[in-house]
Amino acid sequence: MYGRYIKFALVAALLGSSVYLFILGWIGLGILAIPVAFLVAVTLWQHERIIQAMWHMRKERIEKASGAIEKIKHPEALPKSQEAMVYYMRGILGAQSRSVGKTESLLKKALNVGLKNDQLKAMAKMNLAMISMQKRRKREALNYLNEAKKLDKGGVLNEQIKYIKQQMGRI
Repeated sequence: MYGRYIKFALVAALLGSSVYLFILGWIGLGILAIPVAFLVAVTLWQHERIIQAMWHMRKERIEKASGAIEKIKHPEALPKSQEAMVYYMRGILGAQSRSVGKTESLLKKALNVGLKNDQLKAMAKMNLAMISMQKRRKREALNYLNEAKKLDKGGVLNEQIKYIKQQMGRI
């Protein structure tokens, strides 16, 4: 809780010192203080570990991403959108290693807490459909797939949804 206020004070101090350095004529150090203040300001709106996990996921380093997201001990202390993102990422990253039940509970928790992005909601529902299909709950899987299709506005998940529906035909 107090970490957010400390970061805000640090951003204000860095910007103030940047202005002071410009006034003194030390333009190089003043310019250097601005990106540092920007980086600290970014962490006001997004947790550092979430940013780190996203970076590792983009670089396809799943073990490092999982390690970074697991270091967040109390996600309920974060703002709701970040809490939902932590549960979502734990569910997605844990899909390979954890049990299906744990992954399902994490993804449902992420949806209940409130993911902001419709694309992330669609991905979570698609993964829940795959889990339901593995548990032989065809109707529930079909409901999740239909919800995912509605949320996928750009059509990014069309191929995966078609594949899952083909797999459901075999059940």
